[in-house]
Amino acid sequence: MHVAIIGNGISGITAARHLRKLSDCSITVISSETEYFFSRTALMYIYMGHMAFEHTKPYEDHFWEKNRIGLLKAHVEQVIPEAKTLLLDSGERLQYDALIIATGSRPNRFGWPGQDLDGVQGLYSYQDLQALERNAPNRHTCRRAVIVGGGLIGIELAEMLRSRDIPVTFLVREPSFWDGVLPSGESEMINEHIREHHIDLRLATNLKEILPDARGRARAVVTDQGETLECDLVGLTAGVSPNIGFLRDSGIEVDKGVLVDRFLQTNMPGVYAIGDCAQQRTPVGKRRAVEAVWYTGRMMGETVAQTLSGNPMEYRPGHWYNSAKFLDIEYQTYGWVNSNRSRGEEEAHFHWRHPGEKICLTIAYQPKTRIFLGINTFGIRMRHEVMDHWLTTGQTVDQVVSSLRQANFDPEGFARYEPLVRHAFNLEKNTPQ
Repeated sequence: MHVAIIGNGISGITAARHLRKLSDCSITVISSETEYFFSRTALMYIYMGHMAFEHTKPYEDHFWEKNRIGLLKAHVEQVIPEAKTLLLDSGERLQYDALIIATGSRPNRFGWPGQDLDGVQGLYSYQDLQALERNAPNRHTCRRAVIVGGGLIGIELAEMLRSRDIPVTFLVREPSFWDGVLPSGESEMINEHIREHHIDLRLATNLKEILPDARGRARAVVTDQGETLECDLVGLTAGVSPNIGFLRDSGIEVDKGVLVDRFLQTNMPGVYAIGDCAQQRTPVGKRRAVEAVWYTGRMMGETVAQTLSGNPMEYRPGHWYNSAKFLDIEYQTYGWVNSNRSRGEEEAHFHWRHPGEKICLTIAYQPKTRIFLGINTFGIRMRHEVMDHWLTTGQTVDQVVSSLRQANFDPEGFARYEPLVRHAFNLEKNTPQ
């Protein structure tokens, strides 16, 4: 059996590696981005000078030949499922017996005037990193950058540019940073932290237009606040969408992403989709139908490899968790902690913030039963297995707070905040409402 995998990100490569462990099938991984798999989350550290591109490759170059995984640098123009054929940009046709679509995401563009000018870019691919080196090599060439979009990619790009002392204006359409995801106390703390890093944060501000200079390069942006901001770089980081444009006429059913069942199979026999580009026909629990998250992509790769190796396996991701970094503050989330805008009456929050440091946590729980629903932590590392156990066994918020020390994963010698958290929780619990 020949398995073709479109995409060499974490999803596609995990599928290839596990297929090789489980079977003797022929494997071809196709990607037009790079010749070898690399850690996408490390792109920012290349620009910041912390590592070279070679350091971002988890496997030696000889790994692929040794494990009989074929790598083909090409772009898939069309998928023809009825003929089990891929049409490549070279004109070559590649036959397959089973196909895994793992093409990831692409940056959103919302039709802003000037969005296709030189000096306007996203930050997702290796090519984007190369473009950033051309557009913003230093503060003399790039006198100011404007970043549009208040998500995780946007704050990464801001940190990257500030590492080269390039002034940054950050346009966020929401009234507070990421407040559609974070509870208000956490969002407000991140607002403060961004500004303390000398980033010009403009909340409740939208991009209207990008203005060109005589050479066709971006020279300024116009906001809905009536301002014109001069700049040499515009970073468009307003989220991502599944990269599925090449499938529109293939007969493979798509919506926002490639529609799949619990076995990650599409409507076409032998065709699967995994990672950022896959969309569950019925979302798993409270999860989103499309999950653009590193660990879920990896899990999907492992799952589809089992199925294609004769062991049909459903995708069962378990309790939600994620992690990220807001400049130098580490963030973790386990279970469900909704923002103030999206939580309902069946979700109460206990929020604690350190009085002098950028450290906080929010615990969500069901107010009537006091069952623990989830936790966000900023500046405190938690043990995944402990949090997973508490969520599975239905611990109460009281039990969680009293046992927080068991979950702390910070190295020995780090400050411990559990007594402060317990004291604040008990005060709040015993305060008449």
